[in-house]
Amino acid sequence: MLSLKNKIKEIEKEEIIKALQECGWVQARAAKKLGITERMIGYKIKKYSIRNRERRCERCKGWQ
Repeated sequence: MLSLKNKIKEIEKEEIIKALQECGWVQARAAKKLGITERMIGYKIKKYSIRNRERRCERCKGWQ
């Protein structure tokens, strides 16, 4: 069972990913949607090691 602190972190990460997806992975738009600064979303993306998997997969297609 996750601790409350870890549950909050997981929810925060999921909400950031959701906002990024809805905003086309434009951090400034996602930050505005979440009501946080661009600097803060950049920090949290790095903190949670969030990556755009869809974009990465698109690049991989060129190597096949």
